Amino acid sequence: MDVKAKNIKGKVAGTEPGDSATALAAIRNIGIIAHIDAGKTTTTERILFYAGRTHRLGNVDDGNTTTDWMIQERERGITITSAAISCMWQGHRINIIDTPGHVDFTIEVERSLRVLDGAVGVFCAVGGVQPQSETVWRQADKYHVPRLIFINKMDRMGADFKSVVAEIRTRLKANAVPLTIPWGSAEEFRGVVDLLTMRLLTFEEGDEGRTVKQHDIPAELSSEAAEARLWLIEQLGEVDDEVMDAYLTDPASIANDLLIRALRKAVIGNNLVPVFCGTSLRNKGIQPLIDGVVAYLPSPAEVGLTVGRDIKTGLQVERAVDAGEPLSGLVFKIATDPYVGKLFFVRLYTGRLRKGQNIYNPRLKGRERVLKLVQLFADSQEEVEELVAGDIGAVVGLKEATTGDTLCAENQPVALERIQPPETVMFMAIEPKSQANRERLDDALKQLSAEDPTCVVRVDPETGQVILSGMGELHLDILVDRLRREFKVEANTGRPMVSYYETVTATASAEYLFDRDLGGKSHYARVVVEAAPRERGTGHVVEVTCSRKALPDVSLVESMEQGLLDGISTGVLARYPLTDIRARVTAVETADDESATEVAFRTAAVMAFREAATAAAPELLEPIMSLEIETPPDYVGEIMGDLNGRRGQVRDMTMRNETQVVRAHVPLAELFGYSTVIRSLSRGRASYTMEPEAFAVVPRTVREQLLNR
Repeated sequence: MDVKAKNIKGKVAGTEPGDSATALAAIRNIGIIAHIDAGKTTTTERILFYAGRTHRLGNVDDGNTTTDWMIQERERGITITSAAISCMWQGHRINIIDTPGHVDFTIEVERSLRVLDGAVGVFCAVGGVQPQSETVWRQADKYHVPRLIFINKMDRMGADFKSVVAEIRTRLKANAVPLTIPWGSAEEFRGVVDLLTMRLLTFEEGDEGRTVKQHDIPAELSSEAAEARLWLIEQLGEVDDEVMDAYLTDPASIANDLLIRALRKAVIGNNLVPVFCGTSLRNKGIQPLIDGVVAYLPSPAEVGLTVGRDIKTGLQVERAVDAGEPLSGLVFKIATDPYVGKLFFVRLYTGRLRKGQNIYNPRLKGRERVLKLVQLFADSQEEVEELVAGDIGAVVGLKEATTGDTLCAENQPVALERIQPPETVMFMAIEPKSQANRERLDDALKQLSAEDPTCVVRVDPETGQVILSGMGELHLDILVDRLRREFKVEANTGRPMVSYYETVTATASAEYLFDRDLGGKSHYARVVVEAAPRERGTGHVVEVTCSRKALPDVSLVESMEQGLLDGISTGVLARYPLTDIRARVTAVETADDESATEVAFRTAAVMAFREAATAAAPELLEPIMSLEIETPPDYVGEIMGDLNGRRGQVRDMTMRNETQVVRAHVPLAELFGYSTVIRSLSRGRASYTMEPEAFAVVPRTVREQLLNR
């Protein structure tokens, strides 16, 4: 839906007449989400191939996929960034974002789900629900994203469709209901049964699965298919009164039109999750899945109103997803392109965005100019004149915008909810190999942290070292590799270490008086600060709640806020940043307007905060990982003993086929080199995956070691 328009040079973004509802109804913004190695990228490649967007089948193992375009992705066979692609299917435009499955790149999933209208969760028919599957499912729940499920790898030995559906229903608490069931499994997998049409679908191997043939259901499958269809109708009847009435009258004669209508309503309402199955690598079962995306996932107009905060009044405002509304969009990702510079990925919620237009950024309190608009095809771009409500595209020409910024109309400014990155769990020191490269390293790190909110760069106040923090060893490894390849900066790095944090466990207040003569001028401020704990995982908040009448200049509020942030970033126990804390200025006192300086109030705020935090029973926090181990039963004893020695807490143990699955919570500090240990304990037969679970207070003995090192 690339609507051609004249260049409107220098025009300030405002309101224009709305586009036709039909065009908006024909857009699907979807993400492909899953655990690592479930087959997301291969599934995306097949969707593009059958939609005619690519003319060859890309394979991850061959390093020639469309969405994994970074050199690191093709070398390692993993997805690192989320890639955006558009394709057409049955008159609908599907904007697809293929997201990473590896836990180190979880921010890519988070910010993609924030701007998507629907998602396809890909599950391995052998592995079932794995740790990262649970994480991405929780992220989708957080943003109320309607989903479909694709159970992939039905051709693999040990594939068990019914078991995976049952696991999804119990572990993810999702109302998963099959719309297709498999004909055979492992090497016997030959096709799928469509439970709506009650026809068997097979996919021609001679033309790479392009031709879908319909057949009568084989006798050996007929009773299973009839039971599955009846169960589908029963589950749909639980959430739809019209289907329930028809079911009670005559379940055998329910029209497919009614079922499709009810399914769409149930999916958009997050009351039901349709399940499809197939094998992406062997080109089976993909077309029914794409049909399902069009039939059941919502268009941008069906996901409800866009909610934001009016900049002028501070009140909540709601806008319909319509090109006739005032402009509002969210920058959800930034990437550096070698030819055009920075690409700002934008989801447009309301209004129109044209090339050459001026837009307003509420965070910067200023205008920026749109030089170029593009729609994306992984690492290639197609320039367009205009993006309209519902579109996902990229903007070229912005200077200061960052991930999470709102782009809006200056005459009706609005701020949309920002994307909150998780706390980093690992860090390392980094320095240039030569002093001549110091400035280039600083610039490159600044660019990387602008692109990736979980890449955090800071300077250690005691040693002066540059500290690079991230979500894990792989994440840090990729960042250093990108510095070398993309930015041509060679750097020396320290060994990765765990990111500890500090917090407070009680409420305390303290005051500090700053009264000095500096540079021939008097500086005076008395500030009272309260430090209080917040719920674990909610981060920090700074507030100035004292009477503003006592302040001669409103800019002093910002100085005190900055002082509180200075104190939070440096901690009080071991110089680790504080988190899960509320820092509040409750009272201030000045001597006179002349001596009430920004220096005095910033310094008094940070010193009062440190005294308050020291009195508020501070503790150290460490990252706890959720560990899932798959092992032959023979080695469970040795593995459990090893976990106990690592301060691990076993949550549960289950059998998956012939394999024992152990789930445990273990401190990240105890898991360095764990892959070598588990191979040794199990003669190379056990494997594990892990992901951040939470931060927890460190035990006394560990705390003493950390404070004394």
